[in-house]
Order: sequence, then C-alpha cells, then structure tokens
Amino acid sequence: METDPIYSGSTDLALEANELASLRRGDPVPGVEKEVHEQDGIKTTILDIRTEEAGRSIGKLPGHYVTLEVPGLRRKDSALQDLVATRFAGEFGDFLKRIGIDPDAKVLIIGLGNWNVTADALGPIVVENVLVTRHYFELMPGQVEYGYREVSAIAPGVLGTTGIESSEIVQGIVEKTKPDLIIAIDALASRSLDRVNTTIQIADTGVHPGSGIGNKRKGLTKEILGVPTIAIGVPTVVYASTIVDNSIDLMAAHFRKQTQSSDKILGMLDKLSDQERLQLVKEVLDPIGQDLLVTPKEIDQFIEDIANIIASGLNAALHAAVDSDNVAAYTH
Repeated sequence: METDPIYSGSTDLALEANELASLRRGDPVPGVEKEVHEQDGIKTTILDIRTEEAGRSIGKLPGHYVTLEVPGLRRKDSALQDLVATRFAGEFGDFLKRIGIDPDAKVLIIGLGNWNVTADALGPIVVENVLVTRHYFELMPGQVEYGYREVSAIAPGVLGTTGIESSEIVQGIVEKTKPDLIIAIDALASRSLDRVNTTIQIADTGVHPGSGIGNKRKGLTKEILGVPTIAIGVPTVVYASTIVDNSIDLMAAHFRKQTQSSDKILGMLDKLSDQERLQLVKEVLDPIGQDLLVTPKEIDQFIEDIANIIASGLNAALHAAVDSDNVAAYTH
C-alpha cells in the first residue's frame, strides 16, 4: 500500500509517520515493531521497520529508528539538558554496537544545513562543537591518548550557496579520507508543534535532504556513499497547515467544555476525521501559497541548546576517554 504524501511527506519523523499510518488503518502497521520507554522526563521510542511493505505503508525506508522526546527542554533546564545528552550518548553507543562499528573505527561527521538560516543551522552548529581528532592521528599518531578515535567533521553548505549537492561533496571527502562510518546531522520537519525543538531522531537509513518539506534530492546513504551512514535529526519547522489543524482541535476541545452546542459552532469541521481535516486545510492554503514552514520565535536559543546536547552526546559516544557522566564539559 502506498502512503498518501499529505500524511507521510509533511514529516521526517518515522514515529509520526507510523502514528499516521496506524491511525489510517485502525490498527498497528504489520512489519513494524515498536518499543517505548519513559524515564526522567525522556520518552524513548524504538521503531524497527522490518519489511519493504511496511516501509511503503509508512512512507519511510525500512530500518532502525530511535526517537527521544523531551518536552521539558522548552524550560531551558540545564540539568535536564545534561541528562538528555547522557541518554543520547547511551542510545547512540548502542546504535554503533548494533551496526558493528569498532571502537577504533574512523568517523566522518557531516553537518548539513545553512549557517545563515537559524532553523536550518543544526548541522553546522553541531560540527562546530564536536571533538575532532583526525589531524592529531595524521600529524602525531604516537601521541594520541588511549580512548580517542579518529573523528573528522565538515559542514558542506547548501546547494543554493555552493552550487554543489552536499552528497557530491561528501562523496569526494569519503574517497579521500576513507571513513568507516558517516554521521549526518540535519534539521527535520515535523507535523507536531510539541515535537519541534524537543525531539531527536537517530536512524540507520541515512539522510534524504528536504524530504519532509517536499524536496526530492540525492541523499547520504550507505548505497550512495559505500559507508554505513547514521542520520541524526531534530525537527525545527512545522507546516502552517498543521498549526491550523491543531488549532481547530484546540478550539473544538474548548467549545466542548463551554457549551453543549459545540457541533453548531464547528459544523462539519467537528465531524471530519483528522486526515480529512488536514487535507481540507492544505487544499485551502496551498493554492494561495500560505502553507508556510514555521519555526518558533525562540529558535535561536533552542537550536544552540539542542545542537550542544547532540555534540556532547556524540563526544561521549565516540570517545571512550570522554566522561559519559559529564558530557557537556566536552563541547567548545
């Protein structure tokens, strides 16, 4: 069964795509295994999309997806941020073991996105804060302390400013530096306001730039690069149609509390399914060019905080010498 792009195409999160597909079917999607844990304000969802058919139903590639949801990050709680970085480091370390990456494997970190657009600057900011060591291994290999691995990082920019696809740039770097693993970091699109800037997704399927905002471009995957590629993403934008749809939900809930005649106020809107209502909103906004991509006004601080969390977690997961209980101390 093919997935309707209205539902799967407006989100990069496998978690959301699975929720939508399950809602549409009325039961869980066959071929998808889901496991949920919640502790210390961090909800961890592990999704395994086992079959090609399940992937088509959801609109995502078969693979292993881990999603951390932390609504409390909006409170700017530094202790919670450190806890999330530590939890992320643990989950990412498990990811490395799962795909068989050795402790001394060479790693290339790719920070996708545009420095000049705050909501798209996640990748470059992470690259600025990760602990890179390749030059030490190249220049003074005998002096590198035990517990560090060879890590390099680059933010290749975007097609609009370089004229070159990120995938092509990365292919050239891979041919020269020959890493054993690629970690690609990118900003994502979500269909939930609550998940914007509070959610981290890890996936072993690589990166497909712009898929959540309707772009179809050459990605960074093991098939293209010849190297295992792990994708890390944070949703930083949401469609205006999603905001309108969520607002209708909130109004409906408000009216039901205030009056017994909410159906007279909302009319047919109250009788439409979630999918039908979202379809209606998109049909209204698309032709007039108003289905904008929206990000919260606090994005400047949010993007710095979440980028530091990811960089700290990566430093701890990639380098055994980094104290996993104090990962925030290793960003710079």
